Amino acid sequence: MEKHLFNLKFAAKELERNSKKCDKEEKVEKLKLKKAIEKGNMEVAKIHAENAIRQKNQSLNFLRMSARVDATASRVQSAVTTKKVSKSMEGVVKGMAAAMKSMNLEKISTLMDNFEKQFEDLDVQTSVMEGAMSQSTATNIPQEGVDILMRQAADEAGLELNMELPGPAQQTIGKSTQASTEQDELSQRLARLRQV
Repeated sequence: MEKHLFNLKFAAKELERNSKKCDKEEKVEKLKLKKAIEKGNMEVAKIHAENAIRQKNQSLNFLRMSARVDATASRVQSAVTTKKVSKSMEGVVKGMAAAMKSMNLEKISTLMDNFEKQFEDLDVQTSVMEGAMSQSTATNIPQEGVDILMRQAADEAGLELNMELPGPAQQTIGKSTQASTEQDELSQRLARLRQV
């Protein structure tokens, strides 16, 4: 299973590289487009514009596929981790059964502590994996970035862009968000696990 995990991660990196390559080709086509417009050759300019758009779309498709493959890799990683922890827990349960036969309370207590530690480790790893998966599968594009890009394109074209844009988000400054609270809790749990 770990071989498959490696192959998935490699495929995700390859898709990212292809996306970056398409981005570079898109920029080259935009430069050619600009030069063709300056020369007054509209037919060639139209071809370069179509090529630039095609490269942009291809880049986005590669990024989407990369995100999906990366999400799959995260799930496989989670399965591998769960399998390892399950084997450890199995060993702990067998040890508990042996300890129960001898009724050595000190040994039972040690085994229970180990079991709880491994269970907490699994909890932290699962939370980290779920966070990574939710980040890698998120396809929301920040509205602010879209608005800025639209303004830049309009400025370059010498056009006026009339859009109702929200003002800066000043209301969130100084307030704790749900995500940061969860992150703080996870950090504290991780610190406790490292101390044990």
